[in-house]
Amino acid sequence: MKKYIPLFVIVALLVQCSQSPKDDAGYMAAMKKWRENRMERLKSENGWLNLVGLLWLKPGNNSFGSDSANQIVFPSKAPARVGTIILKDTVIMLKLNKDNHITVDTTQMSQGKEIRLYTDANKRPTRIKMGSLSFYIIKRGDRYAIRLRDLESPLLKELDSIPAYPVKPEWKIRAKLVPFDSSRTMEVSTVIDTRETYTVPGKLVFSIQGKEYSLLPFLEGKGYFLVFADSTSAAETYGAGRFLSAPLVDSTGYTILDFNKATNPPCAFTPYATCPMPPRENILSVKIESGEKDPHIYVH
Repeated sequence: MKKYIPLFVIVALLVQCSQSPKDDAGYMAAMKKWRENRMERLKSENGWLNLVGLLWLKPGNNSFGSDSANQIVFPSKAPARVGTIILKDTVIMLKLNKDNHITVDTTQMSQGKEIRLYTDANKRPTRIKMGSLSFYIIKRGDRYAIRLRDLESPLLKELDSIPAYPVKPEWKIRAKLVPFDSSRTMEVSTVIDTRETYTVPGKLVFSIQGKEYSLLPFLEGKGYFLVFADSTSAAETYGAGRFLSAPLVDSTGYTILDFNKATNPPCAFTPYATCPMPPRENILSVKIESGEKDPHIYVH
């Protein structure tokens, strides 16, 4: 009786045979550089390691500063009473108190002047700086909040690297897009109990150890953004799942899911991020022993 070898096994063997030691060495070097760049981004001025506050605005006047009498209380290094942020419908204005000189974008602002603040819903939100502190306004659903950073946050020095699985080229897996009849929108819950909406073009189907799995990709820019969990979640990797980016499919309908580049979401590093959670369709019953592990810095 003849035994037939499954097609996916043949394809995997052909791919493996086509990869030379030189290819693997080049990939390993590229991954080393990728991980270094990842740390640089996390520690950059716009990275996640310097977040020190997510402060929600209420309609009307919101006084702010380090004094506990303010409606929004900043860290102790901020002036006692900086000023007031005024939220009226969708318009947000900033008014400074006496002797509080801060920089709005690149312009120094003085007492009594009012200026409109644009949120991250715009391409260029208005950025305010005072000493090592900086902030801008974010919009989540119909709510607005101050995203506060401290460019001297202790975490910037405390975290030197992110624990991760060893890089293995075999975790670069081909996935075929099975498109829906038309793109769908999906609402996804976040760690702060808000909802985010994404466009889903179909499902990405792939095999691990001979078993078929699928993930729903979200369209983002010129590629896919995936939020997934697996059997390592809450054990070796972060409990709220991980993120993965992938290029759009090529002319044959395939893309590459490089799980070596699976990253922790921002909420693994700070309680002040607003991360989407994996939809139930993206919770895999397999161990993805690849990519970043839980840094054990913060747990929601």
